[in-house]
Amino acid sequence: MPIPALATEPRFAQRLREHLEAEQLLDKRYQLQEVAGGHVALPVLEEKLSLLSLPQEMPCGLVHIQDPIPSRTLRRRTPAQRLRDELRRLLGESWSEELERDVPRAWQQHGDLVLLSENSLRAAPWEQLGPVLWETVASALGVRRLARRGRVLPGGMRSPSVTLLLGQDPWVEHVDNGIRYTFDVTKCMFSPGNITEKLRVASLPCAGEVLVDLYAGIGYFTLPYLVHAAAAFAHACEWNSHAVEALRRNLVLNGVQDRCRVHHGDSRELELRDVADRVNLGLIPSSEEGWPVACRVLRKATGGVLHIHHNVEALPAGSSPDAEAQRPAEGGGKEKQRARIRPEWKRWAEATASRIRGLLAELHEQPWSTSILHIEVVKSYAPHVHHLVLDLECRPTLPTEPTASCPITPDPTGR
Repeated sequence: MPIPALATEPRFAQRLREHLEAEQLLDKRYQLQEVAGGHVALPVLEEKLSLLSLPQEMPCGLVHIQDPIPSRTLRRRTPAQRLRDELRRLLGESWSEELERDVPRAWQQHGDLVLLSENSLRAAPWEQLGPVLWETVASALGVRRLARRGRVLPGGMRSPSVTLLLGQDPWVEHVDNGIRYTFDVTKCMFSPGNITEKLRVASLPCAGEVLVDLYAGIGYFTLPYLVHAAAAFAHACEWNSHAVEALRRNLVLNGVQDRCRVHHGDSRELELRDVADRVNLGLIPSSEEGWPVACRVLRKATGGVLHIHHNVEALPAGSSPDAEAQRPAEGGGKEKQRARIRPEWKRWAEATASRIRGLLAELHEQPWSTSILHIEVVKSYAPHVHHLVLDLECRPTLPTEPTASCPITPDPTGR
């Protein structure tokens, strides 16, 4: 955003600076800058231009600096401090402690767009400022566009209610671990809290494997599997048409569109069978409705690994003894390690493993074994409720009957 400044010859710059400081007109948020004609421009406070009175012996002219350079003091402030100071300057004598409490201290940023929380800047004095408020906020945060979150709309698609406050284009780009995600911020949600699980997924040994992602969204987990974990092929299932549009764009953005088939629709009606080495069930609070589908798409002859997301409630830490859990590294042999896994988490994992084992046996009419490979704590979702991921290995326990004909390997694309 351009700022006003007084441009003068270098020989007058120091005297002009002293005069502006004495009159409290100098805008100390920005540095002095050289402008056209070899002159020096001194930033001044726009709201005090009407008070400007200069001695005739200091010739100068009003200019606007298009790209002002922040002062050292301004650069040392956190973005939240910068925002508070700019809004306080904007409101002047109307500033109050109540308004300061209404100023956001955290937000999401996607490229040049900042997404504010639902309750930010809702007090009546803010509304009276009109567009200048959002221009000031964007300038303070160094972005060009602003949006504000509302409540998630009811329904299974978890569509956000987001209002654009500044700017016209709702499409944004976010980069996580070298992967580019683009999406319409008013139509799709992005959860930065899942970054640890996306990083973990990226490190899994998936070379040569076929993945089925039953709740793909815009590609939160599909893309790490393809880009970093080297999965050979992925089936990405998603029923939200806005997320599907973003998913298709993201596959192209990351150059993996030829290794993924998008299934637009309800994953419970997915017709794939016997194709997957690995299934991702990234839906919370529960992915239980997808368990039968996950069992159906696993390879019948060799099985595979399910990554089952779930919100699990537990007692406060310290109210019960820690439990022991297995945390083997995939592909590196199974090792038992002492881990701080709460008993409720372990009980949920064991119950889930038993339920999956039963589903597989019923589906394939033969015994299967299930092994808990790992329980990952993604984040705290609410007091005493944690978002967990269970890595569950599922294998048939009896070999298939040999036949005289050569076995036919299922087409990984499902065609």
